[in-house]
Amino acid sequence: MSELLSSDMCELTILMPCLNEAATLATCIEKAKESISLLGVDGEILVADNGSTDGSQAIAHEMGARVVNIDERGYGAALQGGIAAARGTYVIMADADDSYAFDQLSEFYHQLKNGNELVMGNRFLGGIEEGAMPLLHRYLGNPVLSFIGRLFFKIPIGDFHCGLRGFSREKILALNLQTSGMEFASEMVIKSALAGAKICEVPTTLKPDGRGRPPHLRTWRDGWRHLRFMLLLSPRWLFFYPGLFMAFLGGIGSIWLLPGLRVIGGFGFDIHSLLYFSAIWIVGMQMLFLGVLARCAGVCFRILPSSGVTDWLLKKFRLEFGLFVAIVLLLVALLMAVKSILGWEVAGFSSLDPRQTMREVIPAAALGIFSMDLVAMSFWLTFLQFSSTRK
Repeated sequence: MSELLSSDMCELTILMPCLNEAATLATCIEKAKESISLLGVDGEILVADNGSTDGSQAIAHEMGARVVNIDERGYGAALQGGIAAARGTYVIMADADDSYAFDQLSEFYHQLKNGNELVMGNRFLGGIEEGAMPLLHRYLGNPVLSFIGRLFFKIPIGDFHCGLRGFSREKILALNLQTSGMEFASEMVIKSALAGAKICEVPTTLKPDGRGRPPHLRTWRDGWRHLRFMLLLSPRWLFFYPGLFMAFLGGIGSIWLLPGLRVIGGFGFDIHSLLYFSAIWIVGMQMLFLGVLARCAGVCFRILPSSGVTDWLLKKFRLEFGLFVAIVLLLVALLMAVKSILGWEVAGFSSLDPRQTMREVIPAAALGIFSMDLVAMSFWLTFLQFSSTRK
């Protein structure tokens, strides 16, 4: 190992994030040595220590591993620091709690050599020993979050959060990963897929960890952080699809109620329902606008890949066109409002039937609000165009 560590670069880095893993670290390093020996490659074992106070650093040095100290706390921070410090062309990472098979890494390495840029372990295919994973994680948390990841990002991965994975160091560094917590596991997979990386899965086993203490993972907090991150990187599912549904529901409901009272099963739907449907339509359109703006902003800030629609909006959309459409719609809304006022004048400014007049006022107000939203969106798109041209 000393001869290896004197060189600047090597073929493979086996990376272990570490925070007080003295009980299991030596075992993991020994198994990692076995893998390097079996593979017959130039390799190193790198421990990214995140502030251990139990002597983990000394154990790693005694076992011949290289240690890099990461001051910023967090699973993602430790791995980011470790990946940056790695000397290997390829990196295989896993937790240092002896739950993953560090001595069975050959398939990960071979898949990397075959051109895959991210090789994910799949514990559901390889086997989960009794007591290795809490039932809530096994049957709800991991399956649900993995399903959401496949749905949102079309990534054919069955286990989004497996801690054992291998990757091309150069490819992962180019992604500019940012998160410091447990959601780093999702960020790596999602951004790799968005960047067009070649991804595959390898069945792997999971056994109970040997630390004898609670894990660093916090079920609900870290589960929410994973879900939040997925939503933030998918404006389509966060804003656009819900907005499209609400706009459709509100629009259909409003059109249905414009002629007059509707009765279904003895229940009457009148102007109060029209008001609610109009509000749903407005909120839906606002969410659609937010989805479009968030998608374009993601492209401008190089967080999300471009598409035909975003390219057109960021290159061809003109502020003047958006303002023209908004002014036309605003004029229509004002004409509808004037019409209702003139009707009141014809009636001698006497009491009017709100069931009739509100059928003119509510659509006018909704259309007026929409036109002003369109003005705001047009200016924001133009602002993003300036940002995009400066990249």
